[in-house]
Amino acid sequence: MQAIVLAIVYVIPVVFALRFDGVNDTDVWWHLAVGDWITQHRAIPHTEPFSALTAGKPWEAYSWLFELIVFWLHQKFGLLGIVLYSSTMVIAITAAVHHLLRRLNADFALGIGITILAMYTMGRLYTPRPWLITILLFVLELDILMWARKTGETRELWWLPLIFAVWVNIHIQFADGLVVLGIALAEPIVADRFPAIQSKLRVRRMMIVFLACVAATFVNPYGLRIYKIAYDLVSQAASLDQLIELSAISFRNLDDWCVLFFALAGTYVLAKAKRPVFFECLLLVSSIIISFHAQRDIWMLAVVGSAILVANLNENLSNRLTVKASTAPIVAVATVLFAAIEFAAAGVNNARLQQKLENDLPVRAVETIKQQGWSGPIYNDYNWGGFLIWTLHKPVSFYGRNTVFGVEEVLRSNATWNGYPGWDSDPVLLRANLIISPKGAPLVQLLRLQPCLELAYQDQLAAVFIDRRDSKAETAPVTTPFCAAREKRPADSAK
Repeated sequence: MQAIVLAIVYVIPVVFALRFDGVNDTDVWWHLAVGDWITQHRAIPHTEPFSALTAGKPWEAYSWLFELIVFWLHQKFGLLGIVLYSSTMVIAITAAVHHLLRRLNADFALGIGITILAMYTMGRLYTPRPWLITILLFVLELDILMWARKTGETRELWWLPLIFAVWVNIHIQFADGLVVLGIALAEPIVADRFPAIQSKLRVRRMMIVFLACVAATFVNPYGLRIYKIAYDLVSQAASLDQLIELSAISFRNLDDWCVLFFALAGTYVLAKAKRPVFFECLLLVSSIIISFHAQRDIWMLAVVGSAILVANLNENLSNRLTVKASTAPIVAVATVLFAAIEFAAAGVNNARLQQKLENDLPVRAVETIKQQGWSGPIYNDYNWGGFLIWTLHKPVSFYGRNTVFGVEEVLRSNATWNGYPGWDSDPVLLRANLIISPKGAPLVQLLRLQPCLELAYQDQLAAVFIDRRDSKAETAPVTTPFCAAREKRPADSAK
């Protein structure tokens, strides 16, 4: 019976993954394009391959392994492959979180309840991004560290270098894992100086493990430069908090308040502890800072808070969970079966996913552009850049890799799309011969008034403008500052 309960618990979060099936995710498409580029060239890119604005600039595909995985899934299963990735990762994360909590507290009901609450809190992140693998690897790391601290057994610590060797090629947030490992190393060092702080870990062994993990992070296509990339991403994220995933928690949804619950509950149980708990305190503080800073990182506080809470609550010995090794195959088979039922009940298939794609992204506009043979330079909406890279196979102006453009360029593009003063002097827009925009963008209303542009296509989702000289329409006289500025652009920009 426990095996069936566990299988049900493991597939409950799949409901959220299916709700956000991910085919309309704004970033997965340029990740797919990177996977395609790597497959075709049999190499890892080192210069920017997708934007005319930054062509040739240094560029790092630091999530190259994830991009190959999702590209292979898409090639094998179509749009369904994207959903399979998210759903599989969500199940794996749920199982890993439950395993972490079960080893800290054997109370069956408590482990199940907190697992479900933690996975609900992370629900908004169940999209096809590399951060799902980061969450899984972080949970595995924390499970190993907390078990070693609880029991003094250190054999599992030698899995950590392997975890980091994979992690550094999946997602840049391997750096968060190193921070946690650094805290675990600091605990026995501090314990040697302050007897009130107890630790079953030993400095020498933890130092060797830490150095081995750091060395493992050098096993990537960019070597030591991966740390500069991580620094640039962190520093730029602080300047781009107008992007939803980088903004602070708004506390307008129930899952926001669940994040706060984990912060308060973790603080409460640590405050009641009979002895100083160095590792847990620093871990909780770090996770609060990181998770409250950006919505995309709320997973960290959900994982850390649930682990600290469960580890410091009394066990109900009459409700202990005993899972035998022979039970694992039953749980696995039942989980796959229940997940398949969820897919069938939700009607998830390639045809339905394609329909959703057409409702949310400019599929028909892209088809028209291909049929008409309209060429660039392209000026596109930031969110649609990745999809246009994948479907048009042409250089775009902007897409989701903020670091390659720089904060000023991204903010300038955002101001232009909102029609703020100075929009008509944006050099990237002035050079464009093909403008692809969400129909409701403020910029669209301004572009309609420009006689040097023609609204060549429009549907309920997208508007496409082309240079009037590229259309069959009669060339209109220049009557606006925007059109006058376009006339003065270099000849090669108008090609």
